[in-house]
Amino acid sequence: MEDEMEEAMDKEWRDLSEDILSGMKEWRLAHPKATFREIEQETSEQMSRLQARIVRDVAIASPSTDWRSLPQEERPTCPNCAKALTPRGKRKRRLQGNGGREVELNRSYGTCPSCGMGLFPPG
Repeated sequence: MEDEMEEAMDKEWRDLSEDILSGMKEWRLAHPKATFREIEQETSEQMSRLQARIVRDVAIASPSTDWRSLPQEERPTCPNCAKALTPRGKRKRRLQGNGGREVELNRSYGTCPSCGMGLFPPG
């Protein structure tokens, strides 16, 4: 199962990389007088798509995305109280990556039984 997931990610990353390379070639043909700075900006914009996809896929592959079935002593803890979190299901979380692209993650969410703090554990 893990190998299939890795192969699927690899294929998606390759396909997106090829789309970006093809798009950059088309962009260059459409902008033959682009300055170095303009080329650099367009390259950064295009590469941020790949970066966001890789970050999302790697984050989703983490065991921390679904810790609900872990025994209490193995669950993530509250950064304030150090108590094991109580699972509250999976929720979508939207983050902004370095390239400015939004990355959406579907991860386990939990609350602290002591102080009530809710969070998506890191990892």
